[in-house]
Amino acid sequence: MGQPVREYLLTLCVTAAVTYLLTGPVRKFAIAAGAMPEIRARDVHREPTPRLGGIAMFGGLCAGLLVASHLTNLKSLFASSNEPQALLSGAALIWVLGVLDDKWGVDALVKLGGQMIAAGVMVLQGLTILWIPVPGVGTVSLTPMQGTLLTVALVVVTINAVNFVDGLDGLASGMVCIAAAAFFMYAYRMWFGYGIEAAAPATLFSVVLMGMCLGFLPHNMHPARIFMGDSGSMLIGLVMAAGAVSVTGQVDPDLLGEKTGGVREATHAMVPVYIPLLLPLTVIAVPVADLILAIVRRTWKGQSPFAADRGHLHHRLLEIGHSHSRAVLIMYFWSALIAFGAVAYSVNNASMWIVLGIVLLSAVGLVLLLLPRFTPRAPRWAEWAVPPRYRRSRRESVAAAGEPSADAEEQPEPVPAGIHGATAIGDRSRFVDRRKAGSNR
Repeated sequence: MGQPVREYLLTLCVTAAVTYLLTGPVRKFAIAAGAMPEIRARDVHREPTPRLGGIAMFGGLCAGLLVASHLTNLKSLFASSNEPQALLSGAALIWVLGVLDDKWGVDALVKLGGQMIAAGVMVLQGLTILWIPVPGVGTVSLTPMQGTLLTVALVVVTINAVNFVDGLDGLASGMVCIAAAAFFMYAYRMWFGYGIEAAAPATLFSVVLMGMCLGFLPHNMHPARIFMGDSGSMLIGLVMAAGAVSVTGQVDPDLLGEKTGGVREATHAMVPVYIPLLLPLTVIAVPVADLILAIVRRTWKGQSPFAADRGHLHHRLLEIGHSHSRAVLIMYFWSALIAFGAVAYSVNNASMWIVLGIVLLSAVGLVLLLLPRFTPRAPRWAEWAVPPRYRRSRRESVAAAGEPSADAEEQPEPVPAGIHGATAIGDRSRFVDRRKAGSNR
């Protein structure tokens, strides 16, 4: 079991490294290409920021799949399954559509059609839902038409859920990374815990997705130097949907029943991540909730469901007083709570401690929502790993140690005000600046 873990770790590191290294040149290319749209009324940032970050993420995806195809344990996956090729084909189509939208803008209905075509291409290559395990009933086989429609619907919903939540610096990439980590834990347990090889593609997809997000996140944290744009948000949404389709409709419940004692017991144990209609809610519940609320809100106002506004959840967090970074961290918290809570429930749904833990963490999340002015500070030993805004200032560090502030001791004596009533230091500096400017002229 140790060898596959090392191979997954290598795939993760290569994907993250390639994405990180490509993002800088992609940023320069986006600026040169003019992919810096004007600031819209619903935008939170105040300066034009380049997009096309999805180019770097697609490069990381290709690098991760290429490395995995040459590793000892993972290369058999590419020989026995066509799902990695199906993912790459659908990702390429959705990526091209996103690049065109980031540069020139694409109509919402055209984007929706492109998403459906990308999902259809994956279905044609075998990445589709074949059956649905239903609790208390067992396995329900789907016709090819039903499987195709359900797969396309799941892919489109997941893509748009991620796209809708991409409104703050680092929000979409961080939330998808959290969901991918939880999904990897579950898929890896199915593969090596139950010995089900059909879960291998979903495990690989989740590792590559984590690498794409981790590599892009340092460039995208507030204040962001580049945005992923639709080329990135739709891409990571499609990769997540591909993993969901693979683990939901490709794993044979009868084989799983042999490992757990029965089909009904196995189906009941897999409820949190096995039903396609429930899967997006457990893995990316916050983006899906935001998507549903946006559609209801815009339809109620008589607007198009695709009309942009400032009513998303992250906009509401900013309106009640949370800072940009705190709003992102709160969204991270709720995503992690729901995703990892679903995974923990799937492992042991009879444990009362899991339910109590989720309730307790939910109470902590509510407290965080009610404290919009609180600014967290990292401990001194962890300051190197966090952005500067979470580090203690020198004055705070000295005060926490109980020592007199050196800055206060080194402060000069106040200089008496000059003839015109202004502070001498400030006026003197301005007077010197004027003299230098005059001499330069």
